[in-house]
Amino acid sequence: MNLKPFKSIGIGVAFSPNLKANLYEAARLSLFFKSKLILIHVGDASKEKTEALALILSAFKSDLLDYEVVFKTGNPVDVILSISDEKKVDLLVLGALQRENFLKYYVGSIARKITRKAKCSILLLVKPSTERIPCEHIVVNGLKDPKTEQTIATAFYVAKQLRADRITIVEEIKQNEVSIKVNDDKSLRKATIFKERIKLREASRVKEIIEHIPEKYTKDIAIKSQPIFGKQGYSIGHYAQISRADLLVMNAPSKMTFWDRLFPHDIEHILTELPTDVLIIQ
Repeated sequence: MNLKPFKSIGIGVAFSPNLKANLYEAARLSLFFKSKLILIHVGDASKEKTEALALILSAFKSDLLDYEVVFKTGNPVDVILSISDEKKVDLLVLGALQRENFLKYYVGSIARKITRKAKCSILLLVKPSTERIPCEHIVVNGLKDPKTEQTIATAFYVAKQLRADRITIVEEIKQNEVSIKVNDDKSLRKATIFKERIKLREASRVKEIIEHIPEKYTKDIAIKSQPIFGKQGYSIGHYAQISRADLLVMNAPSKMTFWDRLFPHDIEHILTELPTDVLIIQ
């Protein structure tokens, strides 16, 4: 279990209205995680661009921010992925990206393509800010999956570094697990008891995962387990939104087939309408 997962952080840089806010967010994360920051710009290098980026990041000079700027022309998705691989980026930050000389923002389509192909974790910023907005509440998926233990452990690591004080672990339970047809009071009671048993089972499974995480990452954090019956992706996204979570942490999707792309599920639902900042753990 890797509890220092982000040794290098990359960010796709576009000279958009959100440039300063995106860079400030990425720079703060690099300092919190003690990571090197790689700025990836899809386009030609120029003295003006280099100076503009340096001017913005001069606000972090006294913090000894370690950063590097990489310029490369080409398809935005291909460039960002190739530079991330080349520079061994562990966490890729995506904000409000836009094509050069175009006004159309396309973070949604970029996020989908990069999420499907990236070998590193991804952080999607919904509302980047130059002023730090404290991260207080983190929601993380607790679904039964081989990747979940590492995802929950990483959520606690992130909470520690960002000084969050609450984590809610949401276990999304598919409705078809409750196969009892309700048509009278007796069947309703039976379905209710069955649901409670499933909730207890899930809570026990999540508790066991938490027990494997070093105490220094779990102490001083209010931990809540929240089973939800519903469609995976929709349910946790809705919960993160109504609970006003500051960050939603999810497993990276498994390799998708042709049919998965025709019928979106899980993380694809989250990407359709980001409920808050989303961290996808690879």
